[in-house]
Amino acid sequence: MPDTQKAAVVEEAQKKTKAEKLRNESRQSSREGSPVKYHPLKFGELVVLGYNGSLPEGDKGRRRSKFTLHKRVKANGVKPLKKHIVKNPQASQAVQDSVCHTVSYTLSRNQAVVVEYEHDDDTDMFQIGRSSESPIDFVVLDTVPGAQKAEDCAVTQSTISRFACRILVDRNPPYTARIYAAGFDSARNIFLGEKATKWYNKDNEIDGLTTNGILVVRPVGGFTEQSKPGLWREVSVGGGIYTLRESRSAPKKSNLIGEEDNILYDGTLIDLCGATLLWRSALGLLSSPSRRELEHNIEELNAGRPQCPVGLNTLVIPSKNTMTVSEKQPFVYLNCGHVHGQHDWGQDTDSNERMCPMCRTSGPFVKLQMGSEPSLYIDNDPPTHCFCPCGHMASEKSVKYWSSVPIPHGCHGFIAICPFCATPLSDHPGYIKLIFQDHVDD
Repeated sequence: MPDTQKAAVVEEAQKKTKAEKLRNESRQSSREGSPVKYHPLKFGELVVLGYNGSLPEGDKGRRRSKFTLHKRVKANGVKPLKKHIVKNPQASQAVQDSVCHTVSYTLSRNQAVVVEYEHDDDTDMFQIGRSSESPIDFVVLDTVPGAQKAEDCAVTQSTISRFACRILVDRNPPYTARIYAAGFDSARNIFLGEKATKWYNKDNEIDGLTTNGILVVRPVGGFTEQSKPGLWREVSVGGGIYTLRESRSAPKKSNLIGEEDNILYDGTLIDLCGATLLWRSALGLLSSPSRRELEHNIEELNAGRPQCPVGLNTLVIPSKNTMTVSEKQPFVYLNCGHVHGQHDWGQDTDSNERMCPMCRTSGPFVKLQMGSEPSLYIDNDPPTHCFCPCGHMASEKSVKYWSSVPIPHGCHGFIAICPFCATPLSDHPGYIKLIFQDHVDD
């Protein structure tokens, strides 16, 4: 067997071993005479692009930069049961029932369809939205690119729905997660008004879309070193997958893609029209670097004692991003990649550009920062590149992948962004290889 095949077999075996360990940990219970802490099974994580591991004001309660989906002690999933034709959905018995989950589709002033849902013992439901009401498990507000302080995150008018979407995860292996547009409110109801986009499908089941839509895209080839971005789709309230509308809130639905489903595969992106989330499955995360491994990569870089070619002082890449700048803080010229310390040489007083003393290339001069959120990496290689213009460092393959991913922007635009701070990337390719002056004593 060739060495490459042997390596692949070994890697696959290691993944299976880790996955089995993950499942075994979730089944831990108290042993006779010695109680063991219960570890709920982890389904996966939702990571908000742009926060690099922590919100500017800190992760608190349900408002976080990352949300972990664990198997619930008791199933809370629901599934469609039956539908009713009514005149006024607000007055219908199913909607008024505080225990029953319903979705109401208003067709006209005098007619609506109410779909009644029943409890599902086989699924767990998780809801995402802007509302801080109790049915929302993960509170997500609009992402402000480059926000570093709590006051930077203020948004006058949000485009994220209060009850944006819901995810249902199978409680049994392989723990498949599926996404649906819209979430149930405090009264366990979803209302699609008269102006909302709605229709009957070929099975005579009613379905619809939310105002600004919930968009999803899954990577081609999985979330791996070979990943390539797929095509953005829109998911309906009933879980159907459609091509994008002409604009984000256009009243007419697009075409159903029958061969695609609403399953969240590892690396799927979910756009809420104001914030974009990354879904990482528990199994997929086993192949991602840990925070300690990222810190080790930084330690390896610092062990080379990189120097500033101007000040000749040793530079140190901080493991945590801070607002303050020390004399050891590395900076980079974005048009050539040469890494320096902070200095005043070559600065153009009429612009923000500076001339690199190493190659005399003019361009922006920015602080280097480490991309610290492990879930955003597609490999565990050392940080050799950075995004432009923000200066966030990551591995070459991770930087190249994210620079090729178009993220929804506005009503019908797409831009590539730095996943660590959500800053739009400048020009093509949106990144630069870093050139350190290190190992000078070797």
